[in-house]
Amino acid sequence: MSLQGRRILVTRPAEQAAKLAQIITAQGGQAVIFPLLEIGAADDPAPLQRAIEQLDDYALAIFISPNAVAFALPQILAARRWPAHLLAAAIGPSTAQQLAAQGIANVISPADRFDSEALLELPAFAAKALAGKRVLILRGNGGRELLAETLRQRGAQVCAVSCYHRSPPADGAPLVSLLNNRQLDALTISSSEGLRNLLALLDTDAFTQLCRLPLFVPHQRIAQVAAELGLSRVVLSAPADAGIIESLCSYNWFAHE
Repeated sequence: MSLQGRRILVTRPAEQAAKLAQIITAQGGQAVIFPLLEIGAADDPAPLQRAIEQLDDYALAIFISPNAVAFALPQILAARRWPAHLLAAAIGPSTAQQLAAQGIANVISPADRFDSEALLELPAFAAKALAGKRVLILRGNGGRELLAETLRQRGAQVCAVSCYHRSPPADGAPLVSLLNNRQLDALTISSSEGLRNLLALLDTDAFTQLCRLPLFVPHQRIAQVAAELGLSRVVLSAPADAGIIESLCSYNWFAHE
């Protein structure tokens, strides 16, 4: 089934929205891009600069997202070569692909689920592999502490560096207008933080309109947050853009109209 005539809200950060939007368009739909997270440079560049200076001391560097690669790796490679002994890890395939495209080979990454829990299940993250070693986590501000805390419990010396800044959109009026004028057929949400930012932008009428739309999410944790926030039409897809598109295209639109 195609997406002919369907208007789908794409809420990924602007830098990652284009691919999903293009696939929606190729399937006959209309992608409406409204990022729920705005991405910029870190407020304080000093922690990343210190990490770059000490990079030889680390055994493992974990890139949390494509934004971590985009904001950290060019600064690293401008200052020095990537240490031959330093293993790189990525939570998701897009992040791993970006690392590989910039010459970082043999990136450790989960094969199926793309979250901190899946990364921690890999042999390279076992206590016997990391005990006593230094680990660098490159991430945005805020977010979950599960990865850093678990690695510390396993004996690693962890330094978590915020190399980019995430913030909610400054103006929700365009989104409120889309909802209140019933100009959307579905939304895609790629993070719990983005979902919370979404609800913070809405008035009562817009929230009511949101509740009538299917919400496509690629992770069980986001689905749980959506349910806790009062949203019931949640569709759990397989991970990444491919999983979201598969769910969008297989959704029975007519049964819910």
